[in-house]
Amino acid sequence: MTSLPSSPASESADAARRLGIAAGLTTYLIWGGALPIYLKFLADMAPLEVLAHRIVWSVVTLVLLVGLLHGGAAVMAAVRDRRCLVTLIATALLITLNWLIYIYSVSTGQLLQASMGYYINPLLNVLFGFLFLHETLTPRQVTAIGFAVAGVAVLVIGAGELPIIAVSLGLTFATYGLLRKSIPVDGASGMFVESLILGPVALGYLAWLAHLGVGRFAQGDAGHDWLLVLAGPMTAIPLVLFGFAVRRVRLSTMGLLQYVAPTGQFLLATLIYGEPFSTTHLWAFSCIWTGLAIYSIPRDLLARIGLRIR
Repeated sequence: MTSLPSSPASESADAARRLGIAAGLTTYLIWGGALPIYLKFLADMAPLEVLAHRIVWSVVTLVLLVGLLHGGAAVMAAVRDRRCLVTLIATALLITLNWLIYIYSVSTGQLLQASMGYYINPLLNVLFGFLFLHETLTPRQVTAIGFAVAGVAVLVIGAGELPIIAVSLGLTFATYGLLRKSIPVDGASGMFVESLILGPVALGYLAWLAHLGVGRFAQGDAGHDWLLVLAGPMTAIPLVLFGFAVRRVRLSTMGLLQYVAPTGQFLLATLIYGEPFSTTHLWAFSCIWTGLAIYSIPRDLLARIGLRIR
């Protein structure tokens, strides 16, 4: 029997889905591969100065992108809505803290902890949905969260200390996502307003460093200056790609793609940058990976390997 030809609408939907997957994959490859490599080139700078440049050049980049993609209407709507603006002030502070911790983790050779934090993040999102949005937790989700908690506990007991970077990254980003979910603002426009809120402070800090003669920008090294300017596109472009992807790809697919970022960080930390990976780390990550597998793998596939968790 010959199959019927695909309709133009079906072919168009398939093409959009493929473009969405490509955009989503590119987003997470940038976040998990290109961004930490980029930050390693700036490891000789103070994390706070790198953060300030990231904020300032993000404003410049987002002015162009938001103008091209949205014409500023979404930005003005967010600024006029008092509740939305207050929420964006809070999310601006949260994402600033998250960025600072991440930059610090890369510059101090603790990318492995950052990887753990972003592996934990999806499970924290589920937990926050239960705690703050009154979403129901299935036994499968409870089991997954339990494995993540066990992974952190293994590190606490085995290494004798709390993985502060991992926990802080996971909590700040999960809280950021929870607050952003509560307001009707798209990713690029929301980030633009956040950057405008933070921009004057960041610019003032860089001006103060320049006044003291300790700032690294415009000190005769053009290559280094352009590297700092690149912080804007490195921040804004994956965000725009992410927004493009989520409108064309199922959330379940995006949920699986998001593990590309911490996997890239994990591989860079262990294989390229030579960060210590002990038996304790192996057990801790194994617990977290098991939790993520239980959370992400379809129920019928879990049943085939003997795991019957609703």
